[in-house]
Amino acid sequence: MAKRVGIDKWLFGSTVLLVVIGVVMVFSASAVMASERFGSAYYFLLRQLGWAVAGLVAMALIMRFDYRRLKRPAIVFSLLAVTTLLLLAVFFLDRSHNTHRWVRLGALSFQPSELAKPALILFLAFFLESRTKSIDDWRHTLLPAVIPAVLFAGLIVKQPDLGTALVCLGITAAILYVAGMRLRYFGYALLPMLPVLYYLLFHVGWRRDRMLTFLDPWSDPQGRGFHVIQSLIAVGTGGVTGMGLMEGKQKLFYLPEPHTDFIYAVVSEELGLIGAVLLVALFSIVAWRGFRAAFRSRDLFGRYLAIGITAMIVVQAFFNISVVLALLPTKGIPLPFISYGGSSLFVMLASVGVLLNISQQAE
Repeated sequence: MAKRVGIDKWLFGSTVLLVVIGVVMVFSASAVMASERFGSAYYFLLRQLGWAVAGLVAMALIMRFDYRRLKRPAIVFSLLAVTTLLLLAVFFLDRSHNTHRWVRLGALSFQPSELAKPALILFLAFFLESRTKSIDDWRHTLLPAVIPAVLFAGLIVKQPDLGTALVCLGITAAILYVAGMRLRYFGYALLPMLPVLYYLLFHVGWRRDRMLTFLDPWSDPQGRGFHVIQSLIAVGTGGVTGMGLMEGKQKLFYLPEPHTDFIYAVVSEELGLIGAVLLVALFSIVAWRGFRAAFRSRDLFGRYLAIGITAMIVVQAFFNISVVLALLPTKGIPLPFISYGGSSLFVMLASVGVLLNISQQAE
């Protein structure tokens, strides 16, 4: 039996610090907008703070729960089934921001696509644990392993949310790679994906506009390129030390969704290069400790869980920061622990609870 050790203070501390920074920055980024729209500067802050407390409590409870108890078919396949039903149900609910992404229960709302990521991780860890030696068997191992990922990705793209769908596929690829799948199979999978991705990017009007904006945002600085340019202005204006907390100007109805997708631009403007690098350093620590827990785990189920959870956090952080810095086309992917959004924050913190439990039980 693996020796139980103390909590991973690096992982725990980095996660809590990210959440604290996130709550502060959500208030800074949203106060003026919330006051204008809802009559209270604390509208988004109070909701984010509530989800942060709930998520931290869940993380504290889950990190004391033996992750190996999740390795039950009833749990794994029930979670897959519930997630699939929720991803289907959103198409029968009212649209929000021209998308079918939300399930609303009174004052509460959440995105089933956030649940899809841990559901995939749990399924792949459960399914691949006993099939490592037959990982190259495409009929009995690879195909059944990727079917849920392809199904979830297809439903999420239909919402539409291409960014989250790509994150789901990226998580799947990371776990399959660690499980030993040969590189040539990634090439085989990429071949049919390329024409689909080309169609989604260049034959869907608003995505094509985003691609053209990414290539040259200054070709239409007052139109399609406005948001990207404002993001870069925010990042550049911050300098080394920043303009000071609450002192940023680009959040004042220039940046789109400054408290969600572009909150890293607000961090860069108000806290400067120091604050921006601090966030990257904290995510790097989470990645280091997550991968460390994975490769120190004595069972494959724990290893694949840890790889999937760490990849989920790192891939989303990479996408979000890259979009803000105009290194990738605009995608609606939140910055983990930092962006406003209860379902994302809660799922991330609960997942870190599993990761902490894996690290505790690793040798």
